[in-house]
Amino acid sequence: MNSVISIVTPVHRESVKYLPDAYASLRAQELPEGWSWEWCIQEDGHEVHASSELPTDDPRIRISASRPGGPHVARTMALARSSGAYVKTLDSDDQLTPGALSRDIAVLENNPEIDWTTSRVTDLLEDGSTVSFELGDPAPGRLPQSSAYTFWAKHQRPQVHPATLCVRRRLVVLLGGWMALPASGDTGLLLALDALASGWFIAEVGLLYRKHVGQITNSPAHRGGEEWEARMSLIRERAAALDAWASEKTPN
Repeated sequence: MNSVISIVTPVHRESVKYLPDAYASLRAQELPEGWSWEWCIQEDGHEVHASSELPTDDPRIRISASRPGGPHVARTMALARSSGAYVKTLDSDDQLTPGALSRDIAVLENNPEIDWTTSRVTDLLEDGSTVSFELGDPAPGRLPQSSAYTFWAKHQRPQVHPATLCVRRRLVVLLGGWMALPASGDTGLLLALDALASGWFIAEVGLLYRKHVGQITNSPAHRGGEEWEARMSLIRERAAALDAWASEKTPN
């Protein structure tokens, strides 16, 4: 197995200005000996110009563009260009906390039965201040297979934040990357992972989640209406189908 962790980042024109902060958080990461990271940035459209905000002399940064398809299609296109054994998501307007990548790598290296990780999140407000919050976080450690779906089905929201996912490459490729939805594709991936494999919750904060006016999640369609109903219905049906398939394949 190689010792590269791939960071996949979709970016659209409104969020390009935040890339330097995301890059600074990556540069600050201290990885285990022998490990390195690559940053696969996917421009959602051909007029994004991410390179204008980033250095041109860092070979770890790999930028490409594709036709507009939304953030989750862009993430999957970034996955197609990545090479790491582990795949870590990082939105262009968010920042990793110190040690985030090392903690992900340590869990996956030391627990071969675990296929994905998530961590706690702190909101980063527009004035630069931070607000700590909990989603009703689970206990640190192993997240049993199907536990994330059980919580989501009851509360209609994930118990852990899908923006913090780190996944073994073979599993995210098996699932085809992120769901090709206008929103909630990361929740769809989280629940699909949960249906097939156990995860791990890291109690330390791993992500500063930026809150700002231009983010896609501020759209009224994100939390209600016909589009929301369709997204939730497909996410639910897919997770249930994968869970049923996994149960049939599990020996008694």
